[in-house]
Amino acid sequence: MKTDPDDIPEPDRVPGAPHPRMTGRVIGHDPAIRDFIDAARGGRLHHAWLLTGPRGVGKATLAWSIARWLLSGADSDDLSVAADDPTARRIAALSEPRLQLIRRPWDDKASRLRAEITVDEVRKLLSFFHLSAAEGGRRVAIIDAADEMNVSAANALLKVLEEPPAETLILMIAHQPARLLPTIRSRCRTLRLNPLPPAMMTRVLADLGINEEAEPLAALSDGSVGEALRLAGQDGLARYQQIIDLFATLPRMDRLAAAKLADGAAGRANADGDPFDLTATLLDRFLTRTARAGLMGAPLPQAAQGEGALLARLSPDDLSARVWADAQARLSARARAGRAVNLDPAALVMDMLTELAHLPPAQSALPAKG
Repeated sequence: MKTDPDDIPEPDRVPGAPHPRMTGRVIGHDPAIRDFIDAARGGRLHHAWLLTGPRGVGKATLAWSIARWLLSGADSDDLSVAADDPTARRIAALSEPRLQLIRRPWDDKASRLRAEITVDEVRKLLSFFHLSAAEGGRRVAIIDAADEMNVSAANALLKVLEEPPAETLILMIAHQPARLLPTIRSRCRTLRLNPLPPAMMTRVLADLGINEEAEPLAALSDGSVGEALRLAGQDGLARYQQIIDLFATLPRMDRLAAAKLADGAAGRANADGDPFDLTATLLDRFLTRTARAGLMGAPLPQAAQGEGALLARLSPDDLSARVWADAQARLSARARAGRAVNLDPAALVMDMLTELAHLPPAQSALPAKG
């Protein structure tokens, strides 16, 4: 039985947040905007652009803003387009014939999104460019995310890039550009988007109606608005507080609290989010912040109550920081591998917590008295 299209989650949308095509303006990435507009106005518009930077930092918002700006014929200096512009309205409805979106497809047999962008999706570009050529004018394709293509899809895209049709622009979003073929990267012009500083993150979140939790979300999302919105939409701060409270029981980890945290990682992914992905992400962020605290030798902006004191206790020096950093790299890879082969999420998280509880810095960290 085919799934109702209205029930299919969009793979390029952060759960709990509007899709990037619905965002009217790009915030905090003025250098990238200037580079693109200068190239367009100077007649140096490359046929393929690679938008790189951390996940959720605004790459997709920039891609959709570029598409609106080009296809509407706007001449603003910040890529803005009037909300009532006919082209902007068609793009928001995914009904603009001059725009093609390539993303991970839905698998009706498995009733879930595919893990990769398949070659059949990339082949849609060929028919899109061919059929729309008769209409003339600019055509734009967005690939979100290009580093999710499988090998066959990447090779099919390479053929398009080698002989690009006239008046076409391909915008490729890449969270990990190193995963792309070098021959693909060499045929693109790169726009690098950097994380937003904490003060700007707080202002952006306030503009989006997130005031009370703006500061801890800004600290935990590491300069990514998309990640902050995801955490806000999935009660990520409460989940992170669980992690902080659990590790505060070291060196004798509370097994019942650990089991509760692990059980919370179970459950099927849906349009509202993926419990395992959220838990794994927050554990990864905890380990990264713990290592960073030891390397910096100074407190980080707090993302949870008691976090500052805990990080100072677990990672007081460079040696401890390196142990936590090694654990972050190792367990992050294990989480990805375990997810790929459908291991039990609760058992996988419990295994990760047990290993962390036996790290030398964890064993030597004594809880503060009184």
